[in-house]
Parts: sequence; C-alpha cells; structure tokens
Amino acid sequence: MDFLMSGLAACGACVFTNPLEVVKTRMQLQGELQAPGTYQRHYRNVFHAFITIGKVDGLAALQKGLAPALLYQFLMNGIRLGTYGLAEAGGYLHTVEGTHSPARSAAAGAMAGIMGAYLGSPIYMVKTHLQAQAASEIAVGHQYKHQGMFQALTEIGQKHGLVGLWRGALGGLPRVIVGSSTQLCTFSSTKDLLSQWEIFPPESWKLALVAAMVSGIAVVLAMAPFDVACTRLYNQPTDAQGKNRVPKFSATSCSASAPSLGTKDVGIMKGQTGHQLFKVTQAPGWSPILLGTQS
Repeated sequence: MDFLMSGLAACGACVFTNPLEVVKTRMQLQGELQAPGTYQRHYRNVFHAFITIGKVDGLAALQKGLAPALLYQFLMNGIRLGTYGLAEAGGYLHTVEGTHSPARSAAAGAMAGIMGAYLGSPIYMVKTHLQAQAASEIAVGHQYKHQGMFQALTEIGQKHGLVGLWRGALGGLPRVIVGSSTQLCTFSSTKDLLSQWEIFPPESWKLALVAAMVSGIAVVLAMAPFDVACTRLYNQPTDAQGKNRVPKFSATSCSASAPSLGTKDVGIMKGQTGHQLFKVTQAPGWSPILLGTQS
C-alpha cells in the first residue's frame, strides 16, 4: 500500500508539473555542443519558453510526454518513496539514541532512488524524446519521430533490444543518487528541526509543506548539472547498432566539461528555474506516506 500511495501521489503532482518538464527539457537541450553565441536561442528563459511553445507548437504541446511521465513517476516514486517510508517506519534512519541520522537518510534515499530510476529508465528516455519534439522553427536537440510511448518502446526494443531500452541508464544514475539522497535527507532533517523548534503545531500539514519546499530547492541546486547531462545522454541520436553518435561517456564526465557542452554562458545549470518549480512540487512531502499528518 505504501508503494501504491506514493506512486499515485507523485502522478497527481505530475499532471500539473509536466509543462515545466517540457520547458526544462528544451532549455537543457538548447545549444548542445555549440559554443555560446553561435546558435539561436529559441528559449530565453522559462517564461519565454512557455509563451514560445504555446504560440508555435500549441498549448497541447506543453503536456507532451504526459503518459510516460505519469508512468515514470508512478514507478520511480512508488519504489523510491515507498522504500524510504518503510526504512523510516522501521527505525533504520535513526541512531541508537533515537535522533535522526542525515547520513543514513542520504544512503537510504540514494539506494531507493537507484532502484526506482533504473527500472523506469526506458520510460524516462522515451519521455525525454517526446518532450523534445517541436516544430522545426523552435526545435532543439535531436528530433525523434515517435508517435507515442508504446510505439517508441516497441520500435526501440525491436531495433536495439533490451540494451537499447536501457541506453543511458548508468549515465543517469549519478543524477538520481545525488538528487534522491539530497531530497529525502533534507526533507527529514528539515521536518525534524521544525518539530524541535515548535514553529508549527504537532502533526500540522504546514510542517511537511515547508520541509518539502526546502528539500525541493536543495535537490535542484545539487542535481541540476547531472540533470542537464542526463537529458542530453537520453536524447542523443544513435547509429544502426544503437550506439550514441556523439561520444559522451557518463553524466559525470559531461558535468565536468561544461565548455565542451556549449553552455559556458550559463554553465551546466541550464533549465534550473523550471527545474526548481518542478522539484518543489515533487518533494516527498506531497506523498501521504511521508507527510506524517492527520489532514
């Protein structure tokens, strides 16, 4: 039941945050492997991106990739938050003295995130492909011609097998390790501190809300560089053997070489504004499993 409720809670938030994911994906792909000033900036900022996509692609384009996004959130957060919730309920996140352990929370969050993200990697890859699709005048990154989630998964599986479906999965793990451990650890630590300071009444929903907002901001600051690299790894074109045409060996190596990615002007933090808005609403406090409230 923990896993089911965690997944459903994440899906509920995803319906409202998917437009932010579309904007984030396109801003992260903009200027890929091009030196600053040598490419046209279709999306100047998150607000301009919303207007541009709505005008050129239509308002419906802001919900591109919604089906795989919902499925990924259900799988990823159902496993991640469900597993973390079980660890918390079992007392594994506290020391023998009964105090909260940030180190144990970070480790549990990282392990739970790895399991969820690796299993959902094919869905995340297809989601990235669909969200990057745009009219030619505002297209950024490689443009896949998928007609939908199932068609995309079937085509990739038939052409490249299971290896093709999990392409980029290992390169995306640093993103999940950093993001999940930071988010869940920060959420638990902030919630404990607020409880100790007695800022809100015990079991108040405001306690979880504030903790979720703090953890959402923290995870974006920590994860944004890895998220840019992960998006580009998943969206790269492939050859007949399913290998990436452009050599990028891992999310870590991509993050360490910002100038070669063509992002010297804004570095490896592209799409950070949209990412912050998205992650705040995806923080664990939105799940009834981790809310710890009665209302």
